[in-house]
Amino acid sequence: MATGISIDRHDPAARLAAFNRVSTESVDDAAEAIGRIFCPHALMPARRTTEFFALHNSAVFGALSVNYVAYGGSVSIDPGCLERFFLLQIPVHGSARIQTACRDIATAPGACASLLSPTVPTRMSWEGNCAQIILLVDRRLLEQRAAALSGRPAGAVEFEPAIDLSSAAGRALQSQILEFVDLAERLGPRRPLSPTAAANMRETLLGALLHGQHHSASDAMNRFGGRAETLPQSLRRAREFLHAHADEPLDLAQLAAAAGTGIRALQLGFRRHFGMSISEMLRDVRLAHLNVRLSAASPDERITDIAFELGFTHLSRMASAYRAKFGETPSATLRGMN
Repeated sequence: MATGISIDRHDPAARLAAFNRVSTESVDDAAEAIGRIFCPHALMPARRTTEFFALHNSAVFGALSVNYVAYGGSVSIDPGCLERFFLLQIPVHGSARIQTACRDIATAPGACASLLSPTVPTRMSWEGNCAQIILLVDRRLLEQRAAALSGRPAGAVEFEPAIDLSSAAGRALQSQILEFVDLAERLGPRRPLSPTAAANMRETLLGALLHGQHHSASDAMNRFGGRAETLPQSLRRAREFLHAHADEPLDLAQLAAAAGTGIRALQLGFRRHFGMSISEMLRDVRLAHLNVRLSAASPDERITDIAFELGFTHLSRMASAYRAKFGETPSATLRGMN
């Protein structure tokens, strides 16, 4: 929605200008238009002023989008629960105050960003002609990846909402988002991102979020991923072997030899440290690989072919286990991520 106003006059440093979706000086129009893109929300200028404007540029790449959002003056935004997506907000200029159910944080350029989870009620105040680069990540995509990495069924993931932009992880995440913005600007709105580039970008950003930021599934991911300090080296080696040979039939003698321990010790170790049997771990690894493959596959690829390549021989059991873990059928993932 554009009203003919000059974007440059309001924000000459705006990013993603070729992807403009909203450009208006009307509060009601801004709330309605941006609400359609993100989610319905209450928008209120802090005081009646002629400074108000709203600018939203958005480049969409499947289950991810990168956005540049700016408001003139100071505004309060009340979206409640986001429900469908996670929102990473990196301040460009101005500042913002974020209030969640249990936290109150202040964000500012180079100091602190915010990461909002879909199940946590949120209210925000953007101060002083604030602009932010915002990454939107589909909830299903991130929760399924957390399930693949944690050995648990897909469920709600809630992040620590404050990101320290001076930390190594914060700097790396901001750099990756800016690379995403640069790539979108180079391509422009008429050139699609290639499937390979889209998959690489998706994996990079999911990895940065799930491994670089603390969240409710972090401990389970560390345990399942073999990064817990108490995990014996033999179990680390065994799990690495399962990942590397997930498409092969399970050979306990070969696995024990690779781990450097006996079969019985390995079986007991899996139960104690991972909370599952070796065969259950292998099935979960295969399901995780299948989820990643389906997320990146083209719609004309056959689920059956991918499943057989990953070592699944009973397709009905595979489909049942996949649905129990990720909350949808393999075909739904294949259709939904493209």
